[in-house]
Amino acid sequence: MQHRIIPGTDVSLSLLAFGNFIFGTNWWGDFTDEEGVALQNKAYDRGVTFFDTAPAYGNGRAEGLIADTIKYAGRDNLTISTKFGYDVYQDPGEAGGHRERKQDFSGKFIRFDLETSLKRMGIDCIDLYQAHNLKLPQFNDEMFETLEALKAEGKIKSWGVALGPAIGWREEGVQSFLDHDAATVQTVYNLYEQAPGREFCEVAHQRARGGIIARVPTNSGILDEEFKSPDHKFPEWDHRKFRDRDWLVYGLKKNDIIRPIAHETGLSIRQLAIKWLASQPGVVSIEPNIVSEEDLDEYASACDGTVLPTEVLDELAKLYEDDFGLGDAAHPCDIKSSTAEAGSVRSGYQQPSSML
Repeated sequence: MQHRIIPGTDVSLSLLAFGNFIFGTNWWGDFTDEEGVALQNKAYDRGVTFFDTAPAYGNGRAEGLIADTIKYAGRDNLTISTKFGYDVYQDPGEAGGHRERKQDFSGKFIRFDLETSLKRMGIDCIDLYQAHNLKLPQFNDEMFETLEALKAEGKIKSWGVALGPAIGWREEGVQSFLDHDAATVQTVYNLYEQAPGREFCEVAHQRARGGIIARVPTNSGILDEEFKSPDHKFPEWDHRKFRDRDWLVYGLKKNDIIRPIAHETGLSIRQLAIKWLASQPGVVSIEPNIVSEEDLDEYASACDGTVLPTEVLDELAKLYEDDFGLGDAAHPCDIKSSTAEAGSVRSGYQQPSSML
């Protein structure tokens, strides 16, 4: 397992991250507490040391499961991340629901949320504290001042922003780095959806500070080859039912195009996708949905530090720029925006406007 230091910090992340949001809802299946902890512990045994959780995942359940893995592995052997901003105490939501809940990014709530998380996990410091699905109108001086104060107090080592729940929010990521010196930006970033992750990587790489945590690295299951037909029907609880239909139809066609490339390099499609991400300057960790030991073993073997040949990276870049030769309908879905009048903009590379 390769490990990477977040530039500008002393925080080390395993290239493969274990995000235990899968235990906060039934979207990826139902896990008992014992099954969840066992899978987390197996991840540690396979070299994963970076565990990412949040109070919003099961209203504290996921953080509680991390506590058991901390006991198993030892606190000093792990890098622990949790998040803040969702007021699950006043607005707990509904189990399995898709509705966004009340958020609070005030200094008072951040401190309360942090102390509650520390208590749940039985630790006294968070290695990476992330603003959970923060939007541009919620940026405020009190939040950033509180985060820096918590660093000075030894309550957190570093902080970042986790963008979502969908893909986008380019301005939030760039400003978090350039204006506020965030340690990380977590975003949806994968071989088939490269904006705005590519821009975030460029900002982090050029300033030599901060890193990208790539979420949804297998394009919501497409690159896992989870789906066999463009007519696949999603159950009511599956969040992917909200995806544009072209995502599925053309995702399967893209898989047909890159499958020979993957096999020529001795990899599965999803392993190729993971190694592609690992090759992007600025990426410090990759966080897929790990729901089985098979997932864990295949992802972990792709995070050993070996790199894809340059000619493979060049071929993949050419395919992406041309929408894999499949036409405009195969273009990545629009990305969310806090500044665009319609709330979203066409996906596409944009040179960051303010580079250091």
